[in-house]
Amino acid sequence: MEIDVGCLDFPEWLPNTSEESPAAAWERDAAKRALDELFLLARRYSTGAEYYSLMQFIARFPAYSPFNALLIQAQMPGASFVATAHRWRFSYGRRIKAGMRPLVILQPMGPVMFVFDVSQTEPARPGASDLPPEVERPFETRGGQVGDELERTIENARRDGVWVGTQEAGSLAAGCIRRAEPGRSVLFQVRSAPPVCERVPLRYEVLLNASHTREVRYATLVHELAHLYCGHLGTPNATWWPDRRELDLDVREFEAESVCYLVCARRGIETPSDRYLAGYLADHGQTPPISLECVMKSAGLIEQIGRQHLKPRPSGAVQEERRQEPTWFGPGRPPRAAAGEW
Repeated sequence: MEIDVGCLDFPEWLPNTSEESPAAAWERDAAKRALDELFLLARRYSTGAEYYSLMQFIARFPAYSPFNALLIQAQMPGASFVATAHRWRFSYGRRIKAGMRPLVILQPMGPVMFVFDVSQTEPARPGASDLPPEVERPFETRGGQVGDELERTIENARRDGVWVGTQEAGSLAAGCIRRAEPGRSVLFQVRSAPPVCERVPLRYEVLLNASHTREVRYATLVHELAHLYCGHLGTPNATWWPDRRELDLDVREFEAESVCYLVCARRGIETPSDRYLAGYLADHGQTPPISLECVMKSAGLIEQIGRQHLKPRPSGAVQEERRQEPTWFGPGRPPRAAAGEW
């Protein structure tokens, strides 16, 4: 299968420190620790109710990245619909009330930008028209369906050496991910006209249940890719995503379920992740020691690879792992693959 691959700008987790000054390295490390310090030291989202409320809040802001939705929630927990002052004026005929403090979020391909919640605005002139439904009822439930996000995510995953296949299985078997046997590769298309393909070492294999609906298969794929991009299977390059293989099972599953809930809920797709998170938090009262940063970045990355074609990973040193026994993340025992099936 040939794949169109476009652009992905995934933040570097651990940049090459050999070319960094001590000051730049300190700033980079400080920025990387900021969210996790908020989570671990301030314990702002340590209780089950607080964390679940945070997940629901982020899910209600699909127009902004999960990271930016987190920043909005941290600054104004009651926010419902935010936009820039320019957009409020020219798209909705509203102006910012005097004395209102802006909310600061990250700007794509830039530093920061300032947004305001609808509660901080007023009609720019008397008799202005009513607000549109997306502003007045931003949290209205939307029946979500999976379009070409499923195929695009499968295709773009090949850039990282991920092969995704299907297999008929029982209704209770969802999917799994494992490290692949060495010596094989996958192709994805770098350019369509004229067609140019790049060969990538096969590193990971994902198996989905062919009998499930597209929505269930997409949710399963998101869950398994969350294990990968949260670092639960290690990493071929520490600048792509971190190596976090030593985490407890509860932490790994909680992170993957959180990513799955965010990505799917922001598309209006119902998944069992909602019940998993609610059940875990009800039983334990507190969240496990997860990395909130990894959850937000992984959710944002998976959303991005479902929206657009990707460019190849930058050339550089790739630390291929030594062969180990397959590590499976999925319910029950892993299915037995027939010879040549992969």
